[in-house]
Amino acid sequence: MMKPVIIGVTGFIGAGKDTFANYLVKKKGFVHYSLSDILREEAKKKSIKITRENLQRFANELRARFGNDILARKAVEKIMKEKQKRNYVITSIRNKAEIETLRMLENFFLVFIEAPLKLRFERIKARDGKPKKIEEFKKQEEKELKGKENEQQLILCKSLADLRIKNDSTLSVFYSRIEKLLKRLEKEMK
Repeated sequence: MMKPVIIGVTGFIGAGKDTFANYLVKKKGFVHYSLSDILREEAKKKSIKITRENLQRFANELRARFGNDILARKAVEKIMKEKQKRNYVITSIRNKAEIETLRMLENFFLVFIEAPLKLRFERIKARDGKPKKIEEFKKQEEKELKGKENEQQLILCKSLADLRIKNDSTLSVFYSRIEKLLKRLEKEMK
């Protein structure tokens, strides 16, 4: 990359957001900030047990109390405290307000990672051991697709993405697609 870039990552459950971010960190030297990790830090301060449901509820409470972009603002604060300009990848972006706040950063691009539902279900099942049935997975995901302003709005996030990348094959194919995406970003930044 010629100039420092900030890549925001969004996508449905199990699409490969962390795999994408980990590749950028390990192979390209990016710094990774996860809005979910920031949320976990805040939850620990309040002694909230870390479960997916508790985190979703707590995030919705934070957004209602401090603004829908509270987690993105905390990520921006971390980036602004850095003394040098570097490449960043920010994951766990889940609503329009977070995107709008992150778009204020120079050279910010939002990437939506796509993968078929059945494949995403298999990945989550292999990783977490649950849900056991695809119907449970669909039900869990529905809560994240079209929430109110202070909730998760992944369908809206998808429509606001600058770029999309498919993760429907092997890791090596996905990595190859990431490289192509980075080359495309480099051209757009010239």
